[in-house]
Amino acid sequence: MRAPTRPTISGYALHVMTASGAAAGLLALQAVIDNNVRGALLWLLVCQILDGLDGPIARKIDVVFNAPRVDGYVLDLIVDYVTCVVVPVALMIRLEMLPTEFATLIAAMVLLLSALWFARTDIETEDHWFNGFPAVWNLAVPSFLIFDLSPRTVAITTVLLAFSQLTNIKFPHLVRVTRWRKITLPFGFLYTVTLLILSWNYSNENGVQSSIASDIVMIAFPIYIGAISLMRTFTGSEES
Repeated sequence: MRAPTRPTISGYALHVMTASGAAAGLLALQAVIDNNVRGALLWLLVCQILDGLDGPIARKIDVVFNAPRVDGYVLDLIVDYVTCVVVPVALMIRLEMLPTEFATLIAAMVLLLSALWFARTDIETEDHWFNGFPAVWNLAVPSFLIFDLSPRTVAITTVLLAFSQLTNIKFPHLVRVTRWRKITLPFGFLYTVTLLILSWNYSNENGVQSSIASDIVMIAFPIYIGAISLMRTFTGSEES
């Protein structure tokens, strides 16, 4: 039997790296159960970093050719549903971030509509913009926590984002979209680092230890993403 070639080994190693996001998601979920909010936030960021790295590496080593027995796209969707939807929703419930009388209903709605979004056949355009809110609840829920939003505000925002998953509003793939990449990538990196610092300094007793600089980043980045999303939605494809 011929030994696997080096590219084949690297291809399957990348699939293992992607799948390890599910293990990190389990650790985040355990932290939620233990009311270890800091741990949950940090493990969610680990999941986000793994998700951000595996795509570019997969394209670099041509993983479709070198590891054909595993569908990396399907694997990524499975892991993302756990880490980007299930765990953040559990965190939202655990911390009672939603109005008590509607918490279960809203959480179930997020799980339902997010599952439908992941199953969309038009999930991404040819120029790599997502159709509908791309279910990044792993970023949305920590942001709700950091800004200490009221349960009513969290509920309204969550419902709007959840239903936007059924629309054709365009949201950028932060790595693959070429338009405004020189702004988006550094800004996204700064946002992630800021979120990491805030998560690292979180305590159950004192909550989030933010500063004016971190508040500016945490507010400005979603506004920037919203602005370019609306521009892309109403102006057409990058090619046009």
